[in-house]
Amino acid sequence: MSEPVYIIGLDLGTTNSIVAYTEADTDKIEEASVRVFDIPQLVEAGVVKPSPVLPSFVMLAEGLETAEEALALPWSNSHSNVVGEYARYRGEEIPQRLISSSKSWLCNTFVDRNAQILPWDAGASAANNAQTLKKLSPVQASALILEHIRDSWNHVMAGSSSEPDEGLRFENQLIYLTVPASFDAVARELTVKAANMAGLSNFTLLEEPQAAFYSWIASTQGGWREQVSPGDLILVCDVGGGTTDFSLIKAGQEDGDLVLDRIAVGNHLLVGGDNMDLALAYSLSNQLKDKGTRLDSWQMNSLWHTCRSTKERILSDPGCEMLPVSILGRGASLIGGAITAELTRDTIEKVIRDGFFPVCASNEKPSAVRRTGIREFGLAFESDPAITKHLATFLDRHDDSGRPLAPTAVLFNGGVMKAGLLREQIVSVLNSWNPNGRIRELGAQDFDLAVARGAAYYGLACQGKGIRIRGGLGRSYYIGIAAAMPAVPGMPVPIKALCVAPFGTEEGTTAAIEDQEFVLLVGEEAKFDFLGSTLRPNDKIGTIVEDWQDEIEDITTVETVLKGENRQAIPVNLELRVTEVGTLELWCVSKTGQQKWKLEFNVRNID
Repeated sequence: MSEPVYIIGLDLGTTNSIVAYTEADTDKIEEASVRVFDIPQLVEAGVVKPSPVLPSFVMLAEGLETAEEALALPWSNSHSNVVGEYARYRGEEIPQRLISSSKSWLCNTFVDRNAQILPWDAGASAANNAQTLKKLSPVQASALILEHIRDSWNHVMAGSSSEPDEGLRFENQLIYLTVPASFDAVARELTVKAANMAGLSNFTLLEEPQAAFYSWIASTQGGWREQVSPGDLILVCDVGGGTTDFSLIKAGQEDGDLVLDRIAVGNHLLVGGDNMDLALAYSLSNQLKDKGTRLDSWQMNSLWHTCRSTKERILSDPGCEMLPVSILGRGASLIGGAITAELTRDTIEKVIRDGFFPVCASNEKPSAVRRTGIREFGLAFESDPAITKHLATFLDRHDDSGRPLAPTAVLFNGGVMKAGLLREQIVSVLNSWNPNGRIRELGAQDFDLAVARGAAYYGLACQGKGIRIRGGLGRSYYIGIAAAMPAVPGMPVPIKALCVAPFGTEEGTTAAIEDQEFVLLVGEEAKFDFLGSTLRPNDKIGTIVEDWQDEIEDITTVETVLKGENRQAIPVNLELRVTEVGTLELWCVSKTGQQKWKLEFNVRNID
């Protein structure tokens, strides 16, 4: 196979997915011509149009009365699932068939993310239908979105004839697939699995905030060095459809050259545009309730999705102050009369600004809301949606000299940040926390397309054609080890956290803990606790932590039987490898070197 023709940046987003690309033989990052690929997709029954944005929605179309030819694509006659714009707006009418936020489900530790569980809330609706819908797993849903992108590219770029140009096919290009910086090792592994299911193998994972920063670097046409100086601390604030990501990039100087280091990554925060759309839906449902109209759960789900598109239409048109929102009534007939409410710009601003970006003190923490003992299962949204409070918690850490971290600049990214009102609110809050300095906003060109564009630029940087942000792993990883002590009645054996992969470990790194020996149990079922931390960046490989309080958190538990004779205890050393793709492997190697076992991080938490 010849060398890749293109470098592709692929933003697999919670709400929208974007593809950007540039020629692989561009000499310099500033000279790169990065284009956004217009993705052909169904926009209505029987109508296919290209768009730079592919909504990350999957509609289960099997059994629909829509004519099969109306769901066909130029490259496929399959009618079981629909991806993109048509899935999004048609799914507003039949939400029990709509899969949204599959990316957020990839990091939900309370479910088996390989199980067919989506649409999650389709159970009650499907129970009333004669036909039971065949659900998909979060991994399968993500793979379907990637498959649509792959096939649409191949149709347009590689030719739709019986003999396409193999050198131009999507899977043969150099792909940089973005993930939230806060995705842990398991969520990254699942993203890799989805990509593999879609036929992709030549790809590397890249953190979204870094991609957004690369996009900003490229947009300055080489002038970024005049806007950033040694000592600057840049906050990347990425608020997308499903998640909020915070990263800190520090500018320094080495041998007279400006260097960039990603020094901190926030926890995974499941709060974003989805939460805001739901808040707007509840605001409208309360208006309807005051007028005597109550909505059931089916209608609320439909209203949620409808508020998303209506909000975007209002915010994209400065002259639009109000739009009607309609949902189907429920009655004996198919349509029991439409229900209409009005969504205004004033409602959007108040609900989102005051509810999600309130003014708060720098030491204010997210509220620990008392939860009901039993609650409905679903995505683990943050109990406190105040993003500014989560930001305060993220910045409540100190540098090596013991001083609080105080950003000097901020780069915004994500669809939510398109609203100037919200960016101004965050800058105002940041300035109130640091009265001795004024934080400046680095101008971003496009909040929707920046991640995909930046990922393509990163591909050039990897070839030495531009500056690279030094990053590596966004958290430190640990494995639980049992303390070597006599059994005590009524007292469980203490578990210590052994650091196996420190924060910042670069891709391609292989390391071993050779000066410490451990005992591995093989031949019977054993449990391995996998942990992580964004708050302990200074731990080294081999560091053992006995008391970590809230600094280290559980990620997943592996229960497995490692091959070997029954109940055999084998002395081992531990080795880690951070793959070029950006995932983590952990191996137990016998002292003789004749056997080794790879610990696979499964995706279900086990009590």
